[in-house]
Amino acid sequence: MPAVSKGDGMRGLAVFISDIRNCKSKEAEIKRINKELANIRSKFKGDKALDGYSKKKYVCKLLFIFLLGHDIDFGHMEAVNLLSSNKYTEKQIGYLFISVLVNSNSELIRLINNAIKNDLASRNPTFMCLALHCIANVGSREMAEAFAGEIPRILVAGDTMDSVKQSAALCLLRLYKTSPDLVLMGEWTSRVVHLLNDQHMGVVTAAISLITCLSQKNPDEFKTCVSLAVSRLSRIVSSASTDLQDYTYYFVPAPWLSCKLLRLLQCYPPPEDGAVKGRLVECLETILNKAQEPPKSKKVQHSNAKNAILFEAISLIIHYDSEPNLLVRACNQLGQFLQHRETNLRYLALESMCTLASSEFSHEAVKTHIETVINALKTERDVSVRQRAADLLYAMCDRSNAKQIVAEMLSYLETADYSIREEMVLKVAILAEKYAVDYSWYVDTILNLIRIAGDYVSEEVWYRVIQIVINRDDVQGYAAKTVFEALQAPACHENMVKVGGYILGEFGNLIAGDPRSSPLVQFNLLHSKFHLCSVPTRALLLSAYIKFINLFPETKATIQEVLRCDSQIRNSDVELQQRAVEYLKLSSIASTDVLATVLEEMPPFPERESSILAKLKKKKGPGAVSVSDLDEGKRDGGGELNGAGERGPESSVVSTPSPSADLLGLRSAPPVGSAAQGAGSLLVDVFSEAGPLAPASGVNDDGFLSSEDSAPPLPESDDPPCGPVPFQSFRFVCKNNGVLFENQLLQIGIKSEYRQNLGRMYLFYGNKTSVQFVNFTSTVSCPGDLQSHILCTPTKPVDPLVEGGAQLQQVLNIECLSDFSDAPLLNIRFRYGGALQNLTLKLPLTINKFFQPTEMGSQDFFQRWKQLSLPQQEAQKIFKANHSMDKEVLKAKLLGLGMALLENVDPNPENFVCAGVVQTKAQQVGCLLRLEPNIQAQMYRLTLRSSKDTVSKRLCDLLAEQF
Repeated sequence: MPAVSKGDGMRGLAVFISDIRNCKSKEAEIKRINKELANIRSKFKGDKALDGYSKKKYVCKLLFIFLLGHDIDFGHMEAVNLLSSNKYTEKQIGYLFISVLVNSNSELIRLINNAIKNDLASRNPTFMCLALHCIANVGSREMAEAFAGEIPRILVAGDTMDSVKQSAALCLLRLYKTSPDLVLMGEWTSRVVHLLNDQHMGVVTAAISLITCLSQKNPDEFKTCVSLAVSRLSRIVSSASTDLQDYTYYFVPAPWLSCKLLRLLQCYPPPEDGAVKGRLVECLETILNKAQEPPKSKKVQHSNAKNAILFEAISLIIHYDSEPNLLVRACNQLGQFLQHRETNLRYLALESMCTLASSEFSHEAVKTHIETVINALKTERDVSVRQRAADLLYAMCDRSNAKQIVAEMLSYLETADYSIREEMVLKVAILAEKYAVDYSWYVDTILNLIRIAGDYVSEEVWYRVIQIVINRDDVQGYAAKTVFEALQAPACHENMVKVGGYILGEFGNLIAGDPRSSPLVQFNLLHSKFHLCSVPTRALLLSAYIKFINLFPETKATIQEVLRCDSQIRNSDVELQQRAVEYLKLSSIASTDVLATVLEEMPPFPERESSILAKLKKKKGPGAVSVSDLDEGKRDGGGELNGAGERGPESSVVSTPSPSADLLGLRSAPPVGSAAQGAGSLLVDVFSEAGPLAPASGVNDDGFLSSEDSAPPLPESDDPPCGPVPFQSFRFVCKNNGVLFENQLLQIGIKSEYRQNLGRMYLFYGNKTSVQFVNFTSTVSCPGDLQSHILCTPTKPVDPLVEGGAQLQQVLNIECLSDFSDAPLLNIRFRYGGALQNLTLKLPLTINKFFQPTEMGSQDFFQRWKQLSLPQQEAQKIFKANHSMDKEVLKAKLLGLGMALLENVDPNPENFVCAGVVQTKAQQVGCLLRLEPNIQAQMYRLTLRSSKDTVSKRLCDLLAEQF
């Protein structure tokens, strides 16, 4: 960049800044700013043409005022005029103003683009760099459309200066992140890859950032970069610090470039070429060897640079997982860091060893450091390091050390930070179950877990121990004895009471022979806890009492007296009252044989995935670790115990899930029975953690959206996508509720209802961040001639401000004028952290939403079917099944479509037929549907006939995606 001469200083700007700093109050500052704004406005509007210096000075003042937090609504044209100046400082200020204050929808964008094109074509490297920086800073879709084809040409041109190539590579990277569909490398691919061989290290460093990003999305196109990256890495690693003097950082040659090269190689599997692979292994060995050498400097910068390369190399070794020697060496190197005085190094070492523990080659090497890790768990001051130590213990656990690790984790639980206790409990429960050889040890461990951290023991944990006890005869007596002893503690957790009530109700007879645990003693012990428990636990205890009557007839009178008291049969809670009345009546009128049949032991649970393991897999947030290392077949193959993970042992017990990161709360499991609370109202608060939803299509039995209802995660990117987002696999054809869209910033929930040709759609906008959204707008438009087919109008504008973690609701009134095939577009715009976010979605509005179901008999159906026999009135598709062909699932989907499902109409009972009328303002369109599944061939034939050909075709296309 050219040097700024002494005369280029702006005295007026310096005086203005000094005045602002000297203001004694906010009012004085605003007064001074208003005075300056009035002066600048008069200068810009004056007859006398301003010279470049004056324009630059005033534009700088406006920029400073904007950075103080005040709105600027003029001066943009003057800034654009500065772009045509031949003076560097004037052009620089113009580009700076545009980068900060001009948005992508400005009317001036065409003038700005023309100025940028002129500078890119000027061949002046300084001006070219300024233009490229501006494109990257704005990074809008409009910029990408204008320059995505020009920048790759500049990047690979032979006469482009090195500084411009660096800027071009980083500019292209920015455009690719914001608009990947517009940045098509095509013919430039090989020439961009060969930038890794460039003589200028700065160009290589910039180019590798671009290539890494491109490789992550299109690995096959850029796989030739592997050999070039290995070659470049080999030259850096083998060079002395004096060979790359300009790029040596505290005696470490090119550390940033080395890290980027190692990260690029992690996008690909190990090289197939033996020579390339050998050279890479040699590089990795050299990096590990250099880590053992004494430091060449005591400066922290030296060790940071050296360790950065080492950890990136270890990540690559772990990624390949094919070199036993390197994996063991990496483990030993990390082991040395476990006792390093630097906290960050200990943290990174523990984190990397968690991944190494899952490799068959390095698992044993990791286990040798168990004592050091246990010591870190006990003595580390930093909670994040303690959490990583717990993660590593969990990862290195196998049959040989399970008892030691579980004991240490239980010991740590007593003093563990509250933020990680729930996850620790899950891990202890999983390890105890997975590696239990002695099931009495498993029972002891889980009961100890409940005693130590009862508040953090989720229902999945105590459900699981009950399932395992029921499935294993050899542990039932021990479990009953142990839980009986645990309940004798003066204060025991409610979860212990639940486990005790269930196990004693099922297997209390196994310990009843001991006078110390006679039936009446067991009952009195349980009942002493009754009044201290919540309603769900009391309900479970009542079930245990009626089981006692079956197991121990001598307790019948005592228990009937308890059930008969007013506090039970007149309880304000309906569930408790109903149980008390029914159990009392059952015990009074049923014979011994009937009672024994009704209250027989619970049958063994079917074998499924452990619900605890499933919960840990789903768990998100800080400290959540992968449980892939617990998959079958890894290390010593400790199998799951018998038991199910899906149903709880007592259907009346309320499930209370821990708070989820999901802002809308549509994915969290709700309390049983909560759905009824809001079933009558459409205006529910879907943003609550476990708020109710009205039962509708696509809603599970609890009244909540099932997991498949949530939008699939979007690719990670700096900004939300700007193009229209289409229906994702037609997810909303057969349902009206769900998550329409979700990214890192925003979650959009939807709920709708329709009657005849009218509908109402509720949109819920959730801010997932802690930063407020400003200038929030939401507009609905109908592309093309859709406006003549459907009306979709908001009842009122949305609030322009959305606080962090808050929600907005918008109501759309819908009227179907005639049949349609496209969908209205929802455009959402807001500013987040100063950056404009622009999102366009297709609303899930399809023609079947306006169905009126029509009941008819077999004769009427086939008579109407024959009447609709013209070729254009029928649409038919034969296709392979994409989902389960379960009969009940198919029925639910067809009912969700909106038509009437006609039973006993088709001669073939395996077929489904439906009838309905599409209600539009212009006309009513009768429709008949026939779905013929072939389970053996896993195929369907779908036939639709309607009085209007476009409706038949559209419905056929929509429905074919559902089955």
